[in-house]
Amino acid sequence: MSRRLGGLGGRARLAAAGLVLAAILGLGAVPPAARAAEPSFGPPRATAAFGRAVEFEQPVEGLGPLKRVEILVWLAEQPVPTVRSVPPPDSASTTLRYALDLTSDHLLPNTPLTARWRLTDPAGQTWLGPPVRIVYADDRFRWRTRAGDLVRVHWVEGDAAFGARALRIAEAAVAEAEALLGVREERPIDFFIYADEQAFYDALGPGTRENVGGQANAEIRTLFAQIGPGLLDSSWVGVVIPHELTHLVFDTAVRNPYHFPPRWLNEGLAVYLSEGYAASDRSAVLAAARDGSLVPLSGLTAQFPTRREAFFLAYSESVSAVDFLVRRFGRDALVALVRSYAAGVTDDEAFRAALGVDAAGFEAAWLADLGAPPPTRYGPQPAPPGPVPDAWRDAAPGPTASPGASRSPAPAASRSPTPGEAPTTDAAALVGVLIALGLLAALGGAAMAGRRRLPSDRQAVAAEPGSADEPGSEEARHG
Repeated sequence: MSRRLGGLGGRARLAAAGLVLAAILGLGAVPPAARAAEPSFGPPRATAAFGRAVEFEQPVEGLGPLKRVEILVWLAEQPVPTVRSVPPPDSASTTLRYALDLTSDHLLPNTPLTARWRLTDPAGQTWLGPPVRIVYADDRFRWRTRAGDLVRVHWVEGDAAFGARALRIAEAAVAEAEALLGVREERPIDFFIYADEQAFYDALGPGTRENVGGQANAEIRTLFAQIGPGLLDSSWVGVVIPHELTHLVFDTAVRNPYHFPPRWLNEGLAVYLSEGYAASDRSAVLAAARDGSLVPLSGLTAQFPTRREAFFLAYSESVSAVDFLVRRFGRDALVALVRSYAAGVTDDEAFRAALGVDAAGFEAAWLADLGAPPPTRYGPQPAPPGPVPDAWRDAAPGPTASPGASRSPAPAASRSPTPGEAPTTDAAALVGVLIALGLLAALGGAAMAGRRRLPSDRQAVAAEPGSADEPGSEEARHG
């Protein structure tokens, strides 16, 4: 037999080798699976009840066996959906259902949701259902609406004049922020006015602080405020509406996927444009500078303190820092600083480009302008120097002597032999180990060379293309 194979031509030997390889890999052993019939999706549906759930339904027919059933849900403008698994149905025609439970997970009113169903069969083939879109609304009230060029005001209590004045204040605030920051708002902004305080806090969620009277959410382009009908003429309303809408324009000016500006800059600009650096804020900052209770600006880059006094001091410090920035560097420098964040720069890069100093340098200049010493910094501190145990000094090569300690002499065994001197016992042992490792490496190389002549079964199986059931294969295909 071997003599007969040896007489075959090169092309025949190649064909024979191909048959052997096909037998090893299982190619051609099973005919390729027929393409499964595509299921038929009906019109999807979505309903929502405030504070309870958002429910999604998808009629579908012609289903075969399924490996996975998933629903993909996008909130607002999120580029990546949340994926939830649903048990595969038993019948070929059914209605797929999923409920987003809002009794434990809060969702802001006016949040748009888009959902699609994804079906995967055992062979890895995937089908995407049609999208369905719904806006989660606070359906506890019958809202009245008045729309302007950009802002849409929604309110429950109050007459038409109430809504008209709220709209005028809102659109004027947006225009002022646009003019300062040099951006143009093009997408509508929704403004919901709650007359009842508890209803307002229920809408914002359980984590809302009790001293919040308004909140803007740039992701859903929505402003919430708690204003009773009798308060619309108060001076406070002329502050809270411009303040919150400035945040939305600020977000448009700095939007980038990498880094958001310090919170003190965002809040300070909102206070600066809505009410200026008021005497009450100035008094609070100067008092804190005198008694050493100022919070460093580096401590106001994220969330503000929760204690009431520190919470309001954080706002006062923020507008103080913005006021100093405008006085020292000019309003154009403020605009350049804010706009630079759209490029995703770090704080130090933004401050150096606009002001010529980094963030720490700006903070130091602000403190000097107030005549305040650097604030006390709390948190983890470096450990004080202390004695080093003798065992550590002996074990570590060339240890640094602790204060007052003498350096231990180096062990004699570490001395290198002089030319012509016989190596010490430790050195000879090291040489022996190196020789042994070299021999092992040579023997291993020879063994590997021998193994390369004939692939093992494990190597042959490793050459098989990846299965379509591997995690992520269908995800990559359908993006």
